[in-house]
Formats: sequence, C-alpha cells, structure tokens
Amino acid sequence: MTYTIEGRTGPWEVVIGLEVHAQVTSQAKLFSGAATEFGAAPNSQVSFVDAGFPGMLPVINEECVAQAVRTGLGLKAEIHLWSRFDRKNYFYADLPQGYQISQFAHPIVGTGTVEITLADGSTKQIGITRLHLEQDAGKSLHDQHPSKSFIDLNRSGVALMEIVSEPDMRSPEEAGAYLTKLRQILRYLGTCDGNMDEGSMRADVNVSVRKPGEGFRTRCEVKNVNSIRFVMQAVEAEARRQVELWEEGGTVEQETRLFDTGRGVTRSMRSKEDAHDYRYFPDPDLPPLVLAADWVESLKAALPELPDARRARYVAMGLSPYDAHVLTLERETAAFFEAVARGRDAKTVANWVTGDFFAALNRTGLGVEESPVSAAALGELLDLIADRTINGKIAKDVLAIMFETGERPGAIVDARGLRQVVDTGAIEAAIEQVMAANAGKVAEYRSGKDKLFGFFVGQVMKAMQGKGNPALVNEVLKQKLG
Repeated sequence: MTYTIEGRTGPWEVVIGLEVHAQVTSQAKLFSGAATEFGAAPNSQVSFVDAGFPGMLPVINEECVAQAVRTGLGLKAEIHLWSRFDRKNYFYADLPQGYQISQFAHPIVGTGTVEITLADGSTKQIGITRLHLEQDAGKSLHDQHPSKSFIDLNRSGVALMEIVSEPDMRSPEEAGAYLTKLRQILRYLGTCDGNMDEGSMRADVNVSVRKPGEGFRTRCEVKNVNSIRFVMQAVEAEARRQVELWEEGGTVEQETRLFDTGRGVTRSMRSKEDAHDYRYFPDPDLPPLVLAADWVESLKAALPELPDARRARYVAMGLSPYDAHVLTLERETAAFFEAVARGRDAKTVANWVTGDFFAALNRTGLGVEESPVSAAALGELLDLIADRTINGKIAKDVLAIMFETGERPGAIVDARGLRQVVDTGAIEAAIEQVMAANAGKVAEYRSGKDKLFGFFVGQVMKAMQGKGNPALVNEVLKQKLG
C-alpha cells in the first residue's frame, strides 16, 4: 500500500533520503593516534593534531580506511581505488582547525544498494549514492554553566563514515527499515557499533513532498536525529509541515532544521549551505589515497557472513522466514543460535531460543551476550529432552532455575529429582488411580465424549508431578480408557 499524506488538495507523496554518520570502530582517530573510547574524561583523548596546534600534520589511519572499504563491500558498492581528502572550511566552535577534513569530489566508496524488508513481507532496493570518510567534530556542552559553553574535544578527529542514500524512500516505515538494516550490516561487519544513544550513529533526514507523478520539489534537511523512532517521527512531522505550507500558497525554502522530540515538530536551524559555501579544496597535507586491488580483495575474502545470506541459509535449514529474520537481527543472537544448533535439530533449537530463552532474557533485562545461560548449557538442556531424561514442561522449569542460579541443567535435574518417569508400571498405577477417582468421567468418555481425554492426561501428569513421559502417558491412557 502506497503511503501518502492527505491534504486539502488531495494526496501528497513523501520523498526521503538519509545521510547517516557512522562512527568508525577503531582504536585511534582518523588522522592521529589519540584514543576513541566512549565515556572518557573530557579532553583526555586529544592529540596536538585534534587540537589544531600549528604545524601538526595529519597521518591517515589504515584501519579506518579498511573499515570504510569493508562497509562499502557490505553495501555491495563500488570501491574507488583512488580517492582524495579535501578541506571543508567553516567555523565550528568545537573543531579547532577551522575546517573539516572530508572527502567531497572523490569519495572512497561509490554507488551501492541496501535491500529492506517491510512489515508486509515485501522488499525494496534502496540506492546508496556514496560513502566517504571524514573527521568528526568535538562536542559543545551547554548545561555545565549558567552563562558559558564548555568544549570536549575527545570526539574531535574520530573517523566518520558518511553514508548517503538515494531519495528512494517513500514512507516513515521505509526510512526506519533502511536505518535498521544499515545499522544491522555495520554491526555484523564490526565497522560501527551502531550505538545511537551514544552518538556513534546519527542521521540527517532529507524530506520533500510532491503530488503523485510530479518531479522533486524543494527538500529540507533535519539534522542529527539519533534514534530510528525519532527518524520516523521527524519524517512524518516535516512532511506534514511542508504539505500545509504548499497548500497555503507558500513555498518550502531549502534549509536545515532540527527535530524537537518533546513537541514532535521540526524547527528552523539555518539556511542550507551549498558546496561552494564551504570553499572545498584538496588538503595539501594529505596525498591522494591509493588502494591496491589485491588488498581490497583480501578484505572482501575475510568479510563475515552478512544478514541476508545468513537468513537464507537458516530458511534452507528448515526454519520459517520469520524465525530466520528474528535470529539474524543481531550478530550475537545468530552466533548463539548456531552454537546451540550444532549437531541438533535446527527447528527445535529455534523454537527454544526465540521462545522460552528470549522470554527469560526479557524478564531479566539482559542481552544474549550477558545471558547466565550459555549456548552449551542450553544445548545440554535440549539433549536432556531428546534422550527422554526430562519432558518439555520440566525443561521450562529447569531453564528458569538456570537463569536464577547459573547451574547446569543436569545438576538441577539430579538435585531436584526431576527425571521423567518412563516406567510403564508407574504410569499405569497413576492412570488407574485417576480413573478410580473419576469413574463418572470415565463412563462419559466411553460413551463418546472424546474431548475428555485431555482432562485425563492433565490429571495423570498432575498425579505424577509433571514427571510422566507425555508420549507414554498418552499411549497407556488410550489403552486403559479403551
């Protein structure tokens, strides 16, 4: 179904493009050896280069270049073996050099694609225009003093990948799906941690509206949106603002705006600059970046399996598309599933991981990587079901204990006497006891009320404290009732 905004003059189509700034995962900054760890004391990770001291020369960090190439490969994009850094000149209070070193005319990565999946199961290709490397600015702090702003330069010079999409998205849902998928790819590659709440991934949202069939109208850019939910809200708010403006006979001016998350509206920040306003020119301190084709190939050969490929493999293993989607959302979840599934039935493992295991994680507020139940321990629990040591109902109770205590499943079963009863003599005795106590219902069952069978199963399992083997209980009960 096509997403439109209904105005007084009929439906309006929304056109969206995203510029995502992704902080590169690396131990050092793009042009200096200063550390990049998040949360360090203010101004404790600043080199002379980052501070803009005269005469200090930038030196390219090879790992940051490699991370950009890996990302380009993960986006199925063209890798440019020749690229160049330019100086982008503008005043920025927390960028001491007075210019930003960025790639403008010659980026390291060219066109690529990202496939998104929408709620109705349909897919869509979103074009990537380019990916370029640049240095991040520092951070201005306005809440530390009543009349002064403080500057923290720890982030100054940290490597950023700016990933620019084509204006291919047509709804808030598509924008959210694109950002979700892009974040997932970066996290699988290990090139950006995707922690939007820490500012290591943020989006500039370009929005315009038009009548169906028209060409593009003027767009506005909503800057520095730091959550997927806020990106979707910003699209909706800015699109509605533009529709109202056009329908009132006004015109949309190209400008940069901010999204007020509290009020759910966008507000003007500044008129939009064009490229010539930045006075770009090649950075004289940095030679062109020239990559060897065999080096790029070696990075490509070492790439991890990406979400789409892994999801297809899981479906081929017998999983439903939905389970495959859920299990591949995070690389850590997929790795956990695979560790449990090794040598076991994949569908059974998927049911337990996405069911009781995820439910226990949600109850305890933990991520997969923090789980007190390891993949090996969950595998042992499933083995106890497979060899009929315990049944599925008891296994659920054992898993809950494992989350509370961290004990191994075998030790819990032995210590609490939870082994299921497979002795047909004991099962027969329990069944006869239940039948004797419910003679009237036995007569009803034998007169044709087959639905009472479930009642008898429940009573027998209750009498055996849940330890009866369900298959044997069903088998013997049918014989006795028959």
